[in-house]
Amino acid sequence: MSVDAGTPVVPGVWPAHLAAAASAELEDWGPLAEATGEPMATRGLTLWSSEGSSEGTSEGTSEGSSEGTSEGSSGDQEAGVWECTAGPSYWVQEQHEFVHILAGTLTVTADGGSPVRLGPGDSAVFPRGWRGTWELHETVRKVYVIF
Repeated sequence: MSVDAGTPVVPGVWPAHLAAAASAELEDWGPLAEATGEPMATRGLTLWSSEGSSEGTSEGTSEGSSEGTSEGSSGDQEAGVWECTAGPSYWVQEQHEFVHILAGTLTVTADGGSPVRLGPGDSAVFPRGWRGTWELHETVRKVYVIF
């Protein structure tokens, strides 16, 4: 099937945005609140938000589990691109999150669980209530969907 970059395959899903995620210019989202060591810098781009942002615009909210509007208790949904520098962090998922790693490697370890290494091409789902560490071995870029 041939897809015109200006035509959504599914209403609201623009292939040009998804294909460009690996090289998209991201905006500074500030330090990662979940960092447990040295400060970790984050950058991102919100592709879609249930709060009414138009597709392909940046929102400037953090994608993290406890900051910004994307993970709050209001049930907001969001899709975008997120990038973070290397270091350790601890996460408590307040909403479900699907991730697809575009660049970099990390090891995630659920509390009481075994470490799982993720790298380019890997996908994972972190259900609401998931708690554990993310050790980013280098700068990581991912596409995420919070639901």
